[in-house]
Amino acid sequence: MTGNEIRTSFWEFFKNKGHTLVPSDSLIPAGDVTLLFTNAGMNQFMDVFLGTGSRSYKRAADSQKVIRVSGKHNDLDEVGHDTTHHTFFEMLGNWSFGDYYKREAITYAWELLTEVWGLPKERLWATVFRDDDEAEELWYKVTDIGPGRVLRFDENFWEVGDTGPCGPCSEIHIDLGPDVCDAKNHTCGVEVKGCSRFVEIWNLVFIQYNRDETGALHPLPQKHVDTGLGFERVVAVLQNKKSNYDTDLFTPIIDAIADMSGYKYYGDERGTPHRVVADHTRGLTFAISDGVMPSNEGRGYVIRRILRRAVLYGKRIGMNEPFIYKIVDTVVDLMGEAYPEIIQRQELVKRIIFSEEERFLKTLDRGLEILDNSLSQLKAANKSILPGRQAFELYDTYGFPLDLTQIIATEQGFTVDEAGFNEAMEEQRQRGRASWQTTGGPGEEVYVDVYQEYGATEFLGYGCTAAEAEVLAIVKNGELLSKAIEGNEVDVILNRTPFYGESGGQVGDAGAISNSDVTLQVIDTVKPTPELIVHKCKVITGNLSPNAVVKAEVDTKRRKDIAISHTATHILHNALRTVLGKHVAQSGSLVEPGRLRFDFSHYEAVSKEQLRKVEALINERIRECAPVTTERMSLQGAKDKGAIAFFGEKYGDVVNVVQMGDFSLELCGGTHLKSTGEIGLVKILSESSIAAGVRRIEALTGEAAYQYQQEAEEILSELGSVLKVGGAQRRLLIERVQKLLQDNRDLERQIEQFQREHARSQVGDLVQKAQLVDGVKVISMVLENVDRSELRSIVDDLKNKLGSGVVVLGSVTDSKPSLIAGVTPDLTESKGLKAGDIIKDVAKIVGGSGGGRADLAQAGGREPAKLQEAIDAVAGIVKKHIVT
Repeated sequence: MTGNEIRTSFWEFFKNKGHTLVPSDSLIPAGDVTLLFTNAGMNQFMDVFLGTGSRSYKRAADSQKVIRVSGKHNDLDEVGHDTTHHTFFEMLGNWSFGDYYKREAITYAWELLTEVWGLPKERLWATVFRDDDEAEELWYKVTDIGPGRVLRFDENFWEVGDTGPCGPCSEIHIDLGPDVCDAKNHTCGVEVKGCSRFVEIWNLVFIQYNRDETGALHPLPQKHVDTGLGFERVVAVLQNKKSNYDTDLFTPIIDAIADMSGYKYYGDERGTPHRVVADHTRGLTFAISDGVMPSNEGRGYVIRRILRRAVLYGKRIGMNEPFIYKIVDTVVDLMGEAYPEIIQRQELVKRIIFSEEERFLKTLDRGLEILDNSLSQLKAANKSILPGRQAFELYDTYGFPLDLTQIIATEQGFTVDEAGFNEAMEEQRQRGRASWQTTGGPGEEVYVDVYQEYGATEFLGYGCTAAEAEVLAIVKNGELLSKAIEGNEVDVILNRTPFYGESGGQVGDAGAISNSDVTLQVIDTVKPTPELIVHKCKVITGNLSPNAVVKAEVDTKRRKDIAISHTATHILHNALRTVLGKHVAQSGSLVEPGRLRFDFSHYEAVSKEQLRKVEALINERIRECAPVTTERMSLQGAKDKGAIAFFGEKYGDVVNVVQMGDFSLELCGGTHLKSTGEIGLVKILSESSIAAGVRRIEALTGEAAYQYQQEAEEILSELGSVLKVGGAQRRLLIERVQKLLQDNRDLERQIEQFQREHARSQVGDLVQKAQLVDGVKVISMVLENVDRSELRSIVDDLKNKLGSGVVVLGSVTDSKPSLIAGVTPDLTESKGLKAGDIIKDVAKIVGGSGGGRADLAQAGGREPAKLQEAIDAVAGIVKKHIVT
């Protein structure tokens, strides 16, 4: 079977077992700031395991895109050197949410492996947790696995973290035969770690406990199944290949690299560059398609490092020009059918990669130069070890992987301090964890407890803006309250609400909650868990207790203004895709009353003409008064209909599809208008870059846009009046203003010339009038309206004319005194005079400070009225500093 056929057979097998096939989650984890990338198939179901969310289905299966290059999974430097490590791979998985458990999980896995895929039963082994009698018994009861082939291990226990869902697991291993035994003694078993003979191909996790902060295990109300099957690994097994890179998942990519470079591929160390580039190009294609743009921080930094590593290994097979972007086409040909999003963003991915390659190749020579210089210095100092921190600087700044630095160093007779490199790397990881592994606010667990007790909040806001509801809980500082009193700021959870909780870029609603006994101002509405809506309130009058029946009323004016901005955001998205191309995809947004911010993928600045077309198209759509409709349908049905996913939303199996006329079809859970005409007007304020390949547009909407236009009109009208340009001749304003600016520049140049001539005229015959102070010629004078630059020029001229002497000049400009001192070099040697010493003492008189070189120094001050006093003191100050 081909790799694609194997993936499809997995899907079909579990579909026939009553599982819902769910799409892969994005590589950018939704709602989890602790993860750089999605690193497991279960990530998208974590809310179910934690008890903070639910699904309409009880069984699921998918093929999840995964990147593992951080934390305990950081094997980046191993990729390419062996045949098993990858930065990007696919994880096949099946799940049960409180439905089937160990019996079915084991039965399904065995049936697929042996009956559908035809793996020899005599080559399969299973492991279970040391205390899991039930799992061991089931293996022998529901399958025909061979006697003695179920082993118990202490480590067969899966945990999501230090606390949270956990449970025993059962792994399935396959014996690849004695020929691949690393020890070559043919006696290795499953229990031997690090041997290539026995390979884990499937892990069945039985989630049945919750571990608390003390480490105690508590049974969960429902038991779940979470399984993971490494796709690349199982394809290698089924295609009888010793290396993942020898399967049809990689060979077309490696062939393309070999053809492009002219270097034949070998399965040994000589093929490392091919394997690195093939693996990394797959990861880059998927990561950039999902909206990760190369940058200097977070996940963007990781992607940039992966790309640069690929470039460096490409150079080892003669690729000295951008080339990785060309390989993207092969990746898309191989995987586009299973993951159509990479087809849609193929050109964007190629442009981003090309730009990064080009930029990096320009800096690469500098990195090689630095390494060569470092090695030369070590050689001169008779040292043979390159410090680890220098190696890490090359890694961090120029993208040099440690092994490449080691190769270059070894060729010149040096070794690299690997321990020092690892220490610097760990320090960087700690900094990364500090910025990324943030947790929820204090007391967030209380919302999980509320959700588990009461379930999801019923959202009524699509159909109404006011409703009667019951108070379920009141929270303050992470603690449940029995009563909220006047003046308290509290979080209120209702059983149902018309208030929209902030999500998908749309800000939360505001308004009021009240009954005859109490009035609360709702300041904001948030969603601390995916299905729980929390009202952030201030008690204005009265007291509020749980179980109270209240009326929840949204501020309708504010809601309408938000809906205007959100509806406009959809139209903007469509306009950008129409004007710039279908590669444009939303990567972030903020929707608030009267204003929107929209981040999108695009490889270059949007030109003024393109921006004008975008704005014109938006307002054309508004004038069409196109109907805006929202329809509930299955996620797959929405995709089949051609709906585009909006950034920031975590979609369930049933979604809202928002349609505007015949031009926009989006998946979106926000609130919208009934007609595009209700927007009124959109005015784009700015377009800018926020990261490589990501642009940002900010715009005003509705009344705010109209007011902006009105103010602009008033300014133009007043300007026309001042410049004597009538309304019909408004375009002449630009010409008139440009002429005024040019006239102003000409006058400024004339003034500068006059000031220079005036300053020179003030100097006159100062050289002849220089004072003699202990045999030293001294010139000091206050000049009128001379800037610091001209003062410096005059001081230099006077020094040259004196031949030997001291010059100190001062002037006041913009109500601030400036002083310049100059000393000819001979006096520094013979008399010990230094301009810096002199200027410091002179500056003190005008309340300032200064400094500089021995021959020239400058100072400023705060008291212009004392400038003449300071100049009069110069002779005495010079006398004080003469060394006799």
